[in-house]
Amino acid sequence: MYTPPAFRTDDLPALHAMMRAARLATLVTATTDGPIATPLPLLLAEDEGEYGVLYGHVARANPQWSTPATGPAIALFMGPDAYVSPGWYASKREHGKVVPTWNYTAVQAAGPIEFFDDPDRLRDVVTRLTDRHEAGRADRWAVSDAPDAFIAAQLRGIVGLRLPIARLQGKRKLSQNRAADDRAGVAEGLAASPDPADQAMAALIPR
Repeated sequence: MYTPPAFRTDDLPALHAMMRAARLATLVTATTDGPIATPLPLLLAEDEGEYGVLYGHVARANPQWSTPATGPAIALFMGPDAYVSPGWYASKREHGKVVPTWNYTAVQAAGPIEFFDDPDRLRDVVTRLTDRHEAGRADRWAVSDAPDAFIAAQLRGIVGLRLPIARLQGKRKLSQNRAADDRAGVAEGLAASPDPADQAMAALIPR
């Protein structure tokens, strides 16, 4: 990922927070047949390894797990993003030398990937993923709510994955390279949008 110094994020807790906030990731592996990509939720175990370990699962019918990877896998996490109109810049009124851009936050986590189908490990991953996304719900559902035989049958239809993170890159492109008046205009323009994604980005623009 191309990351100019102004947009680079190296703080590990901040990177982990960005990954947790992105509820759906994209897992990419390079193979001799070409790249394979799968959108899926991933669980971050922050206390494992130097940068953390990612866990998840794919459908057994998905060829990604059975096609040997030719190098490290990459998990892509996207945060808020928004189109930035040059009409919001104060500098447009001064000299007109402005163009559109796109603001966004993103994290890329790379490392060797392991696929597994051990039932106990699969149940653990599924349980932890479920507990994370059911947390805070009044009608919280747990894997243990379903019959054991049914869960066992469902587990036979998936393959687990473990990705120890060896390289972690973060990018927060939030108009940091613009003057304060331009950033204020971007924040105001995005905040006035009816799009929730634009409003989320407005809150991230540094004042």
